[in-house]
Amino acid sequence: MTSNPAEHPVLTDTSTDHEQDIAAIRQIIADVEKAFNTNDPDLMVAHFARDAAVVNAVGARMSDWDTLVQANRAGLAGFLRDQYVRYEVADIRFVRPDVALAHKTARATTADGELIDAEPSMIALYVLVREQGRWWVVARQNTLIPTA
Repeated sequence: MTSNPAEHPVLTDTSTDHEQDIAAIRQIIADVEKAFNTNDPDLMVAHFARDAAVVNAVGARMSDWDTLVQANRAGLAGFLRDQYVRYEVADIRFVRPDVALAHKTARATTADGELIDAEPSMIALYVLVREQGRWWVVARQNTLIPTA
């Protein structure tokens, strides 16, 4: 079967001014960064839907809020305790007025915020849905970026 790109739909929503939505999504990612850097597992999942699904950087799939909280508590109290990160929102795209895809990159930093990684070491895809007047993360996929 051959495929003609002209027959494929463009699914980016252009019907809505998303300026406030973009600011809210950027804040969610900033909160996750703050949670990581301060070892705060509750803030880490504060914006996740109860039935959210996450694939972490080593490929483990977790679904449901309680599992995410437990994994974050263990990680932030354990092997991630003295790790620090800086996130950068790479893009945000709306596929519907109430559904967004956001990519963030991550680089390791010192406790003072000085960059360790010259290039991003991870990229993450967030799927967000607006519900109850705010944005919720319903899925996140983390992927390590191989070093050259």
